[in-house]
Amino acid sequence: MTAPKNLPRRRFIKNVAIAGAAISALPLFNVHAQGAGRKFKIGLVGCGGRGNGAVENLIEGAKFLGHEIEVHAVADFFHDRATGTAKKHGIAAERVFSGATGYRQLMEQPIDIVLLATPPVFRPVHFEAAVHAGKHVFIEKPVAVDPVGARKVIAIGEVARQKGLSVVAGTQRRHQGSYLRNQYAVAHGAIGKIVGGTVSWCGGKLWFKQRDQGESDASYLVRNWTSFSEMSGDHIVEQHVHNLDVANWFIGRPPQSAVGFGGRARRQTGDQFDFFSVDFNYGDDVHIHSMCRQINGTYGGVNEFFNGTEGTTFGGGKMSSVRLASLNVPEFKTHANPYVEEHIALLDSIVKGEPLNAARTVAESTLTGIMGRIACYTGQIVRWSDLTANAESPWYQLSLSPSAADFEAGQVVAPKENVCPIPGET
Repeated sequence: MTAPKNLPRRRFIKNVAIAGAAISALPLFNVHAQGAGRKFKIGLVGCGGRGNGAVENLIEGAKFLGHEIEVHAVADFFHDRATGTAKKHGIAAERVFSGATGYRQLMEQPIDIVLLATPPVFRPVHFEAAVHAGKHVFIEKPVAVDPVGARKVIAIGEVARQKGLSVVAGTQRRHQGSYLRNQYAVAHGAIGKIVGGTVSWCGGKLWFKQRDQGESDASYLVRNWTSFSEMSGDHIVEQHVHNLDVANWFIGRPPQSAVGFGGRARRQTGDQFDFFSVDFNYGDDVHIHSMCRQINGTYGGVNEFFNGTEGTTFGGGKMSSVRLASLNVPEFKTHANPYVEEHIALLDSIVKGEPLNAARTVAESTLTGIMGRIACYTGQIVRWSDLTANAESPWYQLSLSPSAADFEAGQVVAPKENVCPIPGET
């Protein structure tokens, strides 16, 4: 969809942090830059389904704004994936990179924007390389698998801020009109003070590919990254992060602690849990129940629901509030596809010289999932400070292995199959 260049388009797409525990971000009334479009050269790191999808979303967003995208370079762990994407976009062979270190060559290319869509274990290192190379970044969620990686993303995000680089994350609900509307209403008191709620992502198992004869541990793990906690963070981090992000956003802060349980009932591959159930304590007597599950043949559901002192609301759905009519909540005109809208926001911020920076929020939502995972794996209470401030905590320096550095050094040893943590013993 391309809007006429002579038709002013007004949209609410930019969130800014403001003071107050109840309000984490409010939308601003923006007008897209008019006039001649720009051509952006982009690079893609991670040529799987999500990476290729992100490129298409960016191209569509650019067309909407009257800009042009050139997919200039690609990198992937697997050479055939990289070349497949390159062929689709007419990329010359000398700008196609593969292997665990291929991203380094891509960062040397004359590109404006880098899209990071590899397995999450690689995200902190790739983000650091992109920012140090002076690139604007689209960083897919989650952004780490352990506390060390999440803190690194927060630190590099501050470097990006100092450099005036835009960082937009794949937490698309923050770019979706219905969620923006409800968050704005909640921040302005529509349901009073949030006192509790539930967030969930329950569904079936994801893919698994049997090991090829003679396949290396590194290749096997990358192909099956959604089955190993070391690669994905487990599904409470990789998938459920969307719902946890909404909770942090609506409440206005990350939780103070987590207690929970989980287990492995049906899964026969990798080393992850099948299900998690976590009580996230946000302080001030606010508790959110989180549950996620990947078991075929069970009841599903992906949603967020919040109870307030003056009403209730779903994340992007129905709100019950007597105050709502008097708030004059503005209309949030966003693209019908939030995956496109997040790229519209990225491009718009670059063109207008008003950088967006979602590094901290997506890292904190990732860290929320990590905190819940550790609580369930160990059976212990885990505090936010254990992961962010208390260097004496046994979890502060937790770094899963194999790490991104192990892949680059060729020192990858796959974890044992069908073995998972035992609460009370881990």
